[in-house]
Amino acid sequence: MCSLCGILGCDDHWTNAIVRPGVYTRNHDTQSRRAEGLRRLKSANAVLSYRRLKLDVWQGRSYVMTSPTGGSSVFEALSHLWSEAEALSGRDLDPLDDDLIEWMEERTSL
Repeated sequence: MCSLCGILGCDDHWTNAIVRPGVYTRNHDTQSRRAEGLRRLKSANAVLSYRRLKLDVWQGRSYVMTSPTGGSSVFEALSHLWSEAEALSGRDLDPLDDDLIEWMEERTSL
């Protein structure tokens, strides 16, 4: 996707922590939503570092993922995270992979 399409996309994806009728959320105000977004970003980066990838918020609406070789990808929702990570790294990235889980456990036990 080109960068322009990334910014013009809809920001009402189900993975976004916003108030919706009939859906429970604790993120009723801007500060709570921002804090939740930062927690998600931190968690995603912990997993993505397994493939030396980094995720950041771009323009407050989308995400940009970068690789150590200078590659990047812009996408609008966290639902695209795994496919974008695989495309950018050129390798599979299964968040339930035993090696990844073991690697994460070793990092958190320090």
